[in-house]
Amino acid sequence: MNFTRADFPGDFLFGASTSSYQIEGSALGGAGRSQWDDFAATPGNVIRAENGARACEHILRMDEDLDLLKQGNFDVYRFSTSWARVMPEGRGAVNAEGLDFYDRLVDGLLERGIKPALTLYHWELPSALLDLGGWRNRDIADWFADYTTLMMERLGDRVWSVAPINEPWCVTWLSHFLGIHAPGVRDIRATARAMHHVLLAHGRSIQAMRALGVKNLGAVCNFEYAAPADDSEEARKAAELYDGYYNRWFLGGIFKKEYPANVLEGLAPHMPKGWENDFDVIGTPVDWCGLNYYTRKLIAPDPDSAWPSHKEVEGPLPKTQMGWEIYPEGLEFFLKRTHAEYTKGLPLYVTENGLANDDHLINGEVQDDGRIDFLDQHLAAIRRAAEAGVPVKGYFLWSLMDNYEWAVGYEKRFGIVHTDFDTLVRTPKASFKALAKAIAR
Repeated sequence: MNFTRADFPGDFLFGASTSSYQIEGSALGGAGRSQWDDFAATPGNVIRAENGARACEHILRMDEDLDLLKQGNFDVYRFSTSWARVMPEGRGAVNAEGLDFYDRLVDGLLERGIKPALTLYHWELPSALLDLGGWRNRDIADWFADYTTLMMERLGDRVWSVAPINEPWCVTWLSHFLGIHAPGVRDIRATARAMHHVLLAHGRSIQAMRALGVKNLGAVCNFEYAAPADDSEEARKAAELYDGYYNRWFLGGIFKKEYPANVLEGLAPHMPKGWENDFDVIGTPVDWCGLNYYTRKLIAPDPDSAWPSHKEVEGPLPKTQMGWEIYPEGLEFFLKRTHAEYTKGLPLYVTENGLANDDHLINGEVQDDGRIDFLDQHLAAIRRAAEAGVPVKGYFLWSLMDNYEWAVGYEKRFGIVHTDFDTLVRTPKASFKALAKAIAR
């Protein structure tokens, strides 16, 4: 690594991120069925129909995984709890075994001197709630507030930070418009409702936590840098619209109590009745903002298609195993813009950033030099933003270990720890060792 901890402010935090469905093992510990179990069981949705039933068996190997965090010299572990694990039907009956697991997880982190950074929702909607309309149903805001209260009454006294919902763009647009993630819907009316209700649920969750006295509450959004595919006015407008529904919609709702006008041109006819009256809840103040950033996209107009009438075109930059362009300048841009236009002084954290790499375990080693270079480039972008006055306070890489990568199954490896998906043996990669050395105190 081309940096050490000394190159960052003294209060800068380094962490690693995971999510429940991707590592825990959804078939273990009394968890209820989630929309991802259903989605993966439907032909054509997930490569090789792979699912998270076993995943990395983190629920059985928690202590080993927490020891890896300690060995990696991390300050923070950003993890998620599974709604379906603790409330198998999404409402009503509680699975005590699931709550006990998260209780032990938080205590295990604290025993190792690691700050628990909790995300309440990373896409595991209980199937029973999807039967009731899921994110299309306004009632989900109240269901989610009840789930929030359950979790915070158990864990709220010990977690370092809490964010209600990970990556609302993925929860809504990717899952209800593009249909790439569960529940696999492609419907503009469903999308508009989900994009509003996910923010209403965020606001209700923040209010529920404030009522319980829980501190250090934030919002985590994902970002992609949208660049015009050429110099035409049409391409510029297409990129601005992509930026609107991907990046500015969710920040705008939370921090400005408004949605971008260019996106409403397409979505307003499909929005739920009375949506304009919900912004005081949506905009309930938070204490920090998290940015998940991976790539940029080149956007071209596609006038013969339905709104939003644009398409992605392949760019010229080096790409990850996911086919995503490596563009660290985009992270610097979003840190600066989020601070200047939305959060205006609130602490910012890079809550996810990393790359999928075609890693191979050879003679007990994984030499992932591409990941080391990727982390170097993006941490340099963070330093540039900090030097420009942005209050960026931490970097939590994705991901601690290779895991279930949603619709692309187990073949894309994002971890700094190699997972053998047959034996589930964990092997720290070269990037793990390099980063641990760089951030050692």
